[in-house]
Amino acid sequence: MTEWSHYQMELEALRSIYEGDECFKEISPVSFQFRVGDLEDRKAFILDVKWPDTYPETAPHICLDAFFNNRISAETKQLILSKLEEQVEANLGSAMMYTLFEWAKENQEALMESHRPVVTAVTLTSNTEVTAPSAAKKREKKEQLTKAQKRRMINRTDNKGELPRGWNWVDVIKQLSRTGGKDDD
Repeated sequence: MTEWSHYQMELEALRSIYEGDECFKEISPVSFQFRVGDLEDRKAFILDVKWPDTYPETAPHICLDAFFNNRISAETKQLILSKLEEQVEANLGSAMMYTLFEWAKENQEALMESHRPVVTAVTLTSNTEVTAPSAAKKREKKEQLTKAQKRRMINRTDNKGELPRGWNWVDVIKQLSRTGGKDDD
């Protein structure tokens, strides 16, 4: 059997199994995304899988680089990948995507056991400002400002030191409800 027919058979099988399943996404005939867990699930993650030319004799490329996975620590990602590699080794030479996806679903809890959402710098900044406003004010004089500080400065004033026009979105909504939008003809 040629490589292409292996690809084709597995691809057809995946399409029929996951038809209408929002967890499965075919990016190209050799590239897929599979979400393990619901969108609202804090322990959900997305697997990006790409078949090399010699698949299934060669392992598929699996990565967790999707933006959706940004809140997962590097250690947890490494654990997930190493556990999946063990499964790939055990299934080399045969169609394995369904097996891998289902294994990941069944073992989601164990794979994400040590998961603690990654805390962003913006969150840390806002916490320190509550406790030490004087330190935050000093920091603003430096050229390197955090996104949160820049956002606050922009929200406060325009370059003349005045509040910019339309800064209060509630007024914009009131104005639109009074005058009607462009479409109201």
